[in-house]
Amino acid sequence: MLENLFPSFPLCNNCTLSAISRIMNAMNMIHTFEIEGLVAQAGDVICTTNGKPDILPGEFWRLVGRLVPGDVDHVVMYIGPGGRCVEAGSRGVITFEMPDSTWDTERMARERGLLFDTFYGIASPLDGQGYSEDEEFHIRTTVAEYCLAQVGKPYNLNFLNAETEESFYCSQLIYKAYQQVGINLNTGLSIEQLPGTNNIVYPQEIWGECMHRLSRSRKLVVAGNPSQ
Repeated sequence: MLENLFPSFPLCNNCTLSAISRIMNAMNMIHTFEIEGLVAQAGDVICTTNGKPDILPGEFWRLVGRLVPGDVDHVVMYIGPGGRCVEAGSRGVITFEMPDSTWDTERMARERGLLFDTFYGIASPLDGQGYSEDEEFHIRTTVAEYCLAQVGKPYNLNFLNAETEESFYCSQLIYKAYQQVGINLNTGLSIEQLPGTNNIVYPQEIWGECMHRLSRSRKLVVAGNPSQ
């Protein structure tokens, strides 16, 4: 799996996992990528809102987003290298490439199953947690490897079952990845009128539970509307 995560790094047949980890740690092999002025590292969570107001398909996804509590409707894990990401969407669990440092949803739509969304910010589950460099490297590598291992699995339409590993919805994939390293991103958020919905892992929970950074465009919206 490491050769998938770090395709440009030649791995020797006799190297142990710990030896490889130490080598890559020394070489600073945690991938980073800038998205609209914000730097993401492998394992960070890209958060988006459904829709893009200036195109018709974007309006459809914006209406879908209204069904999800909070501002954040969708989450994606950045893994690298370059702009490579993993997400669970209409096509199941897939990898896709951000073409440049701008979240260009129209250019990525075909690869992502015609999902149109707007970049909201980056949530970083490890920021501020006091992990050592070695610990952080291990966690970032582990969660990225976990997500890559799920590629090809179908979309999970049973949102109440966040514990299955047979299929995934977007925030469930992130939740299960971090569960592997003892980090619980399910805060128990629920929809008052619908009992049992606290079993759903909502994208907004991941945003709210982690240290996060708003996109520049979102900061302008908040500044222009203090009630948000």
